Amino acid sequence: MKREASVVFVTAGNEQQAELIARALVDEHLAACVNIVSPIRSIYRWGNQVQSDTEHLMIIKTRAKLVTKVEARVRELHSYEVPEIIALPIVAGAKPYLEWIFESTIGPTHLAKRPSRKK
Repeated sequence: MKREASVVFVTAGNEQQAELIARALVDEHLAACVNIVSPIRSIYRWGNQVQSDTEHLMIIKTRAKLVTKVEARVRELHSYEVPEIIALPIVAGAKPYLEWIFESTIGPTHLAKRPSRKK
């Protein structure tokens, strides 16, 4: 069976909300890692007007089969009416890093066997 990984992009209106979502996803083994890139400037159309806001971008690394669960959890925690949740497949990557993503998202019972990502 081929294992597939994904990157999910989510923006938040403030850094506290981004950290709350990121910690929940990692704590619940829905994501191996979440990077928070701050601040970013988003220019978008909403309510028939062009808006401009400062946001915080989460880059979420997870298994492809967990993307729907990641989306559901983000929707539970997010304050936006329509949060940005965009998933892209990881088509290539360093094999040890991809293995780490899969090992980190299998659940708490297997964590003792997980190798350290950092040296």
